[in-house]
Amino acid sequence: MAISAITVGLVATVFLLFYRLSRVGQRPKGYPPGPPTLPLLGNLHQIPKKQGHLQFQKWAEEYGPIYSLILGTQVMVVLSSDQAIKDLLDKRSNIYSSRPENYLGNIVSGGFRMLLMEYGETWRMIRKVVHNSLNIKAARAYVPYQDLENKAMLLAILEQPAFFIDHIRRYSNSLTTQMLFGFRTLSIDDPRLKQLFHGFEKFSEVTGSQLAALLNVFPILRYLPDALVPMRKHSKELHRKEYDLYVGHYLETKKRLQEGKAKPCFCVDLVRAQVELGFSDGIAGYVSGSLLEAGSDTTSATLVGFVQAMLLFPEVSKAAQAELDRVCGDRLPDLNDLRDLPYIRGCMKESMRWMPTAILGVPHAVIRDDEYMGYKIPKGAGVMWNVWAIHNDPKRHTDPRRFDPSRWAHDSQTSAEAAMNSDASKRDHFLFGAGRRLCQGMHIADRSLFLAISRMLWAFDFERAVDEGTGKEIVPDMKELIPESGLLVQPKPFQASIKPRSERKANQVREEWSKMTKLLDNDMQWETVPEGLIWRDYEPVEAPAKT
Repeated sequence: MAISAITVGLVATVFLLFYRLSRVGQRPKGYPPGPPTLPLLGNLHQIPKKQGHLQFQKWAEEYGPIYSLILGTQVMVVLSSDQAIKDLLDKRSNIYSSRPENYLGNIVSGGFRMLLMEYGETWRMIRKVVHNSLNIKAARAYVPYQDLENKAMLLAILEQPAFFIDHIRRYSNSLTTQMLFGFRTLSIDDPRLKQLFHGFEKFSEVTGSQLAALLNVFPILRYLPDALVPMRKHSKELHRKEYDLYVGHYLETKKRLQEGKAKPCFCVDLVRAQVELGFSDGIAGYVSGSLLEAGSDTTSATLVGFVQAMLLFPEVSKAAQAELDRVCGDRLPDLNDLRDLPYIRGCMKESMRWMPTAILGVPHAVIRDDEYMGYKIPKGAGVMWNVWAIHNDPKRHTDPRRFDPSRWAHDSQTSAEAAMNSDASKRDHFLFGAGRRLCQGMHIADRSLFLAISRMLWAFDFERAVDEGTGKEIVPDMKELIPESGLLVQPKPFQASIKPRSERKANQVREEWSKMTKLLDNDMQWETVPEGLIWRDYEPVEAPAKT
């Protein structure tokens, strides 16, 4: 009996389906090397639930500066050398500036978060708006805010040293709310401050989870109901809270600007851009909200890491204080001292190398087929910059887990200058990304870190806390990070004994803050625009309809 054409077609279809499934998880010929794969899963089963950065570092040691992971239907190319990052993410940024799909991350973000946006018209528009307000010239305008909030932090640590992590977070957050929205965050108990850090930690946990990876590489799983994918329901709830916070901040500031009641801030330009370009309040809220995340979380996490380093390497604080006493004496350090404090500058650089909060970076994606070192990099592949492995490469940094500011004795580059250095080996750290995705607030972060590190060391001694029961010192574990798996991490909270170096310095901290309060109103907000703060005149404009 003759076999019908329908039967032949069905058999061929089934055969083709099985053939394609059999290829899922395999590493195609010509791709960068990597660990052995399993059918369907590829290397997905080898991604650790916790401390993934350590496994990525081991793979870099085994497979070299460029290797690949096959994650189900997707390819992740991992760059583990400074030169590879320079060659691809910087020099070929025209094709390496997109993002791989992040299904749950985009649910949390409502598709608005610039960090996760694919390279395209919307992303370029937002980047231009941000650049206009965070470039080198504009960044100088924020110095009065940085000085004020730094002195507020010093007083808070003096009065409540046990809550130093909370005070550091308030410092970075209040500085950022002033720059973006024109108001100060006054208390470590501010509910919006707490929601920001809690929400961003949960966002990092969700995007770094194994379920998020599964949903990215096997899209068919997205058709399952929420009852079977509870993290998706959780992501939707996170978005609701996040949207209310970010868009709420923006709408409140826009209203005050239109009424002529707001202080100069980033939202001045953002409102103008919204009127001109017509984007939604959702996008505007997330532009300012994303900057709020970046300015609050990265700076505070780096400073918490710095305090931990002072407990683990007490000789560093002694050397730094000796330099501060020699250069500044009895006066508080300021930004004019930067050139004369090379060891303090080294502390700042080493903090970003030693405790990189973006521990594995945020993956880029290549928009067309490419080739590097003889290997094929396929269109759509994710491209990860292996920050931890590069920062802890013993060929690049001797004894890398030692906190050693003297590594940078002859390096006076800013983070931006180092990132743009044509010699990849001269880049100090990779905390702020690469290529067109390079963080545009680096100038501000550098200043905030320098002021905080120099002044905290000038004012305080940092010692290990003592267990009241055993009488033994409590030594924090540098390996303990939170969240245990996520895009952005920081040291697990720890105790520290922080005391003023002298009563005279304690009184100076109080006096410096007393001077600053004369610039504030009864609500502890700026009375007038601080001297030196330069912004274009703002004329109230008719707001576009909310979308």
